[in-house]
Amino acid sequence: MPFLDQPRPLAFAHRGGAAHAPENSWRAFEHAVKTGYAYLETDVRATLDGELVAFHDRTLDRVTDGTGPVGDWAYPDLSTVRIAGTEPIPRLEDLLGAWPDLRFNIDLKDVASVALLPSVLARTAAWDRVCVTSFSGARLRAFRVLASAPVCLGLPPAALAAVRFRAARFSAVRLGAGAGAGTSTSTSTGTGTGTGPGWRRRAEGPAPACAQVPASVASPAFIRRAHALGLDVHIWTVNRKADMIRMLDRGADGIITDQIVMLRDVLLARGQWHPRP
Repeated sequence: MPFLDQPRPLAFAHRGGAAHAPENSWRAFEHAVKTGYAYLETDVRATLDGELVAFHDRTLDRVTDGTGPVGDWAYPDLSTVRIAGTEPIPRLEDLLGAWPDLRFNIDLKDVASVALLPSVLARTAAWDRVCVTSFSGARLRAFRVLASAPVCLGLPPAALAAVRFRAARFSAVRLGAGAGAGTSTSTSTGTGTGTGPGWRRRAEGPAPACAQVPASVASPAFIRRAHALGLDVHIWTVNRKADMIRMLDRGADGIITDQIVMLRDVLLARGQWHPRP
């Protein structure tokens, strides 16, 4: 996966680095880029008129001077709303175009965004430099069907649970974000992890390449099982220095944080900081 072709561990600026500037704002993303980050994390939602914007919440109320669901606003009107009273809400297409060398971790937050994202990735030639994730397995399945090029995917929630609780049998369909109309293919080997790498070859379409989980899930055992399946493990949202060090010591392949300066300094001290080329 080209998205994952940088030296580990990967450092992700969560919502652009929300500890330093308003979340998912141009100012946050620009600060992360100036700090040296090659990986930016964001969320996407669809507007009433079919634009994809970088925004986390269902409604505008918490972080902007607007109100109501994002999906009830047409983009020309939404463009007048300000995050923290000062920052415009970026379009995803503009972010991808602003930094064509950077990687973006994209969390699909609503159903409408699923159908819109493939065309945005095609117009910006960004298939190789995004990873698409969601807390909804249904949204990931739908996106996978629509994707017209190989793309990095996060593991869907049901498969994350299977890895976490050491299920005895893994389904290629489940681990592959539920793609395909065929029958589930068992890949159980009866060994420690309960599976082998074969599910990745048998799953229809692009298989997930990474497991993105909170620190509470990222036990040493979970990381071992994920690695045995050929999955990178990215841990969110790690904002304390001691937690960053603990997750890195466990073998985390990536850390997602609001505290982007702190994580950079931790990685510098360990000789593991890999800034944007």
